[in-house]
Amino acid sequence: MSQSWQGGSTRRWRRTRAHVITRDKERCRAHQDGWCDRVEGEHRCTGVAALTGPDAGHAHHTLGRAATGDDPRYLVAACAPCNLHIGDPTRSTDPPNKAVTRWI
Repeated sequence: MSQSWQGGSTRRWRRTRAHVITRDKERCRAHQDGWCDRVEGEHRCTGVAALTGPDAGHAHHTLGRAATGDDPRYLVAACAPCNLHIGDPTRSTDPPNKAVTRWI
């Protein structure tokens, strides 16, 4: 469970989450848009971010909740494995730079 939700979620958040998941047609947009590729490690995307049931999805804060709050413009639907894999985007660092050419 997220550190932000220790006391449980609010009605407002549940409505926002439902709006985002419905807007994104219950698909894992976090994986489709490449948010998972920004974090090292393996996970298995289910591709589904359903409103209820065993495939109940999450709403991923793309720039971090501290930066944007719960503004739907900065939220994407995500399956649980993807959202938990990505975590808080403000806590991860950029991957190390890889040289593609050599200077002579």
